[in-house]
Amino acid sequence: MPLDELVITRAIVEGYTQKFLGHLDAQVAIVGAGPAGLVCATYLARAGVKVSVFERKLSIGGGIWGGGAMFNEVVVQEEAKRVLDEMNVRYTPYHGEKGYYLVDAIELSCALGLQAVRSGARIFNLFSVVDVKVSGEEERVSGLVLSWTPVEMAGLHVDPITVGASYVVDGTGHDAEVARVVQDKLGKKLNTPTGKVAGERSMWADFGERSVPECTGEVYPGLFVIGMAATACYGTHRMGPVFGGMLLSGEKAARMILERIGG
Repeated sequence: MPLDELVITRAIVEGYTQKFLGHLDAQVAIVGAGPAGLVCATYLARAGVKVSVFERKLSIGGGIWGGGAMFNEVVVQEEAKRVLDEMNVRYTPYHGEKGYYLVDAIELSCALGLQAVRSGARIFNLFSVVDVKVSGEEERVSGLVLSWTPVEMAGLHVDPITVGASYVVDGTGHDAEVARVVQDKLGKKLNTPTGKVAGERSMWADFGERSVPECTGEVYPGLFVIGMAATACYGTHRMGPVFGGMLLSGEKAARMILERIGG
């Protein structure tokens, strides 16, 4: 059967439009498709929550792909191994060192993305968050203001669009972009010791890994922080290419949000 280029184009435009309109107003909008964001999306979607994930880059997976120093292996500690099992990710115990598990970075990135999508979450790549939508007297975060990443990169003066969400999750990594919008544009204090995004501290893997799940939570009404965004907000230590804390952070945020929405 000969192929018709216009049919191909029509199928893509219609398919994407239907997918986007179906998630124009989600229960949870996650910004950043890194490890914490993808795990959070998977657990929420498995519980029947309508989840939209917005990723500014072309690819998903955040900092997983490069492993450590472009050696595409990452480490996951004992506490988070069960999340790997639940996400159907293979791992190998590191010989001679109890509690350290080696994971292929490529498999981890692909597996987390597949689990999120297969669970029902929708991932929209090449979207940058330029602002938040707020509502009510307390100016609660109730959605996101989005622009195409290439538009932002080109510096074009094109108005953004808005999506709604009952809860927004900042999984933007080191920059904590959504939390900074609340801090800078709204001029609001965050639920952190300084009331601001403190910025991450120097390397201390053990302390940093324990801190990531501890700091995961609602940093402003309607806005949760996860992963390295939580590290940046609370000013805890970075931890390098060990990813157990990221996985546990995504799991914890999903559990907290499910408690809020009754899932």
